[in-house]
Amino acid sequence: MFKKLFNYATWGIIIVLGGAFLITKFNAYTRGEKAPDFETELIDGTPFKLSDLKGEYVLLDFWASWCPPCRKQNPILVNFYNKHKDELKVVSVALERTDNAWEKASKKDGLNWKHQIVDKSRIVVLSNIARKYGVTEIPSKFLISPEGKLLGKLTFNEIETILNTK
Repeated sequence: MFKKLFNYATWGIIIVLGGAFLITKFNAYTRGEKAPDFETELIDGTPFKLSDLKGEYVLLDFWASWCPPCRKQNPILVNFYNKHKDELKVVSVALERTDNAWEKASKKDGLNWKHQIVDKSRIVVLSNIARKYGVTEIPSKFLISPEGKLLGKLTFNEIETILNTK
């Protein structure tokens, strides 16, 4: 009896998470559309609205303190930021389950730009901001044009190419 109940519960969880994944993926904005705006608070408590950065390139980075691939890419992101900080703004969104793990990771990895956000959710890819961008895996990086258009989920090399051709 317990084994049967456990199997039903397991399948229920799989179906719910699969449905959430599909909803997130198919509701995401696509390249060339206006980037989804959001309002939140930066880690220092300052109110933040993504559209306030209109007129500049924005690199929107989704990461987490508990994500090894994210932590591996953070030093690359720091170098990229230092090289291009006059050409674009970096907005980091830490997708976290708890309150403070991101802070230790952020400091250790050298994330020192102003626009840092922590978006807490039990199922991190279902956080409000991540859903707007269709984030189903992290790390994920999106480039937004100065006109506010979503240029896509891109690699550092692809972003560099765009910045060099502007």
